[in-house]
Amino acid sequence: MPGRIVNGLKTVGVNNPIFLLDEVDKLGKSLQGDPAAALLEVLDPEQNHSFTDHYLNVAFDLSQVLFIATANTTATIPPALLDRMEVLQVPGYTQEEKLEIAHRHLIPNQLEQHGLTPQQLHIPQDTTQDVISRYTREAGVRSLERKIGAICRAVAVKVAEGNRVLETSSSGQERQQEDKAAPPEMPIVIDHVALKDIMGPPLFDMEVSERLTLPGVALGLAWTPLGGEIMFVEASRMEGEGQLTLTGQLGDVMKESAHLAISWLRANAKTYQLTNLVGGPDPMEGTDIHLHFPAGAVTKDGPSAGVTIVTCLASLFSGRLVRSDVAMTGEITLRGLVLPVGGIKDKVLAAHRAGVKRVILPKRNEKDLEELPANVRADLDFVMTGNLDEVLNASFDGGFPGKSSVRSHPQLSSKL
Repeated sequence: MPGRIVNGLKTVGVNNPIFLLDEVDKLGKSLQGDPAAALLEVLDPEQNHSFTDHYLNVAFDLSQVLFIATANTTATIPPALLDRMEVLQVPGYTQEEKLEIAHRHLIPNQLEQHGLTPQQLHIPQDTTQDVISRYTREAGVRSLERKIGAICRAVAVKVAEGNRVLETSSSGQERQQEDKAAPPEMPIVIDHVALKDIMGPPLFDMEVSERLTLPGVALGLAWTPLGGEIMFVEASRMEGEGQLTLTGQLGDVMKESAHLAISWLRANAKTYQLTNLVGGPDPMEGTDIHLHFPAGAVTKDGPSAGVTIVTCLASLFSGRLVRSDVAMTGEITLRGLVLPVGGIKDKVLAAHRAGVKRVILPKRNEKDLEELPANVRADLDFVMTGNLDEVLNASFDGGFPGKSSVRSHPQLSSKL
């Protein structure tokens, strides 16, 4: 048989169709060959005007075909193949968008699939919001559709049992129906109590404030292929020899960020009045530091946790609590500058979902705020920072001591 490309052209009967290459980041490589190498010939505009299928062995012009590929991440796509594609980043849905999608498309579709009508089942917007925030945590709506399907199945059983009771009583047959429930009143409205009966206890708790009750805990923002996530950074110290322990399956870049944060805080310890366990001027003297990034089973890497690590350690060394409603992201340098990072929209949406009120971002990421929905921008207080001094002042109630001292030593700007 011909290959999939020529077979698809044969099916549609035209030479300019649209081909969808789904999940192109999941390509396998085996003894039978490398599909990525074959796709190079198909997708390269310099070569695909004379594409040769091994079955037909005749050149075919694919230059009129539009190829659309989808992927969750570009990290696993071979670089040569990625170079032939124009990359369009599609961010995750906001909670309001998910709510509209559910009531316009998902709920009517699931009602039809389960043989129900809107007169039999009514899911209020509050219940849908509860499902979105407490039972699913994803960038898309796939899990949301499954949860709505579970609600529809539970209601379909109730409706079927009610109909069976009515049929039995109307036929006049004397059977023991005392144990049967009475037919439910229509429509069946799914409230919070019914939702818990059907779905069980909530899988996710959106509260974040109760976890920041000790010095040495800060809230960061991370990007994943499934959307943004909030990430806690925890630190503790004990008597030791000045060693730094890092746990939580961290990559090399994140480990370097932790060493950067320690070096910057030690260099500025006098400015910010940071001390070790016995009150000495060097926070690491006679002290071991342990940094942990929950959850321990998830691999983490990237430079964007730099400001979170600095804030977490500054809280530990000063004994002050970080504000519970603050989340942050940004890369740091040894001079204390905050550099821009990627995935801002997904990260800010994750902070909004988690109930955070203030988000600290690098100043050079201000342009990325234009992508955010207006209601998210209105709900959050954005603090754009250019250096770590501004980050620390925004992270603690009443600012962070040592601000005036830092300003008395302004950084010299390069004239080169």
